[in-house]
Amino acid sequence: METKISVRHGTLSETTQEKIAKRVEKLTRFFDRLTSIVVTVNLERRDAPIVDLKVSAEHKHDFVATVQSDELMAALDATLNKVETQIHKYKDKIQKHHRAPKNR
Repeated sequence: METKISVRHGTLSETTQEKIAKRVEKLTRFFDRLTSIVVTVNLERRDAPIVDLKVSAEHKHDFVATVQSDELMAALDATLNKVETQIHKYKDKIQKHHRAPKNR
C-alpha cells in the first residue's frame, strides 16, 4: 500500500508527517484491500487547515473526505472518521450482496 502526504501553501515538519502517516495507515485494519492513501493538507489559512483524504481500494473503489477545522489533527481525525464510515458501509453492502439468497 502506498501512502502519500502533500501540503499546499506551506510545509509540515517531518514529525507531523510521520504522525499523519501512522494515523492513516490504521485504515488497513478496517479494509485490507486498500491500494493507496493520499492526504492533502491545505495550509492557506493556518487558523483553519483543510485536510483532504482519498483512499483507493481494489476494483476501482475510492473513499473521499474533506474537512476544515481549527486544528490540523482534529481535521485529520474527522476525515478518518468519515472514510471509516464509508468503508464500513461498503463492506456491509458487499457482505449482504454475497450472503443474499438467489431466487431461481
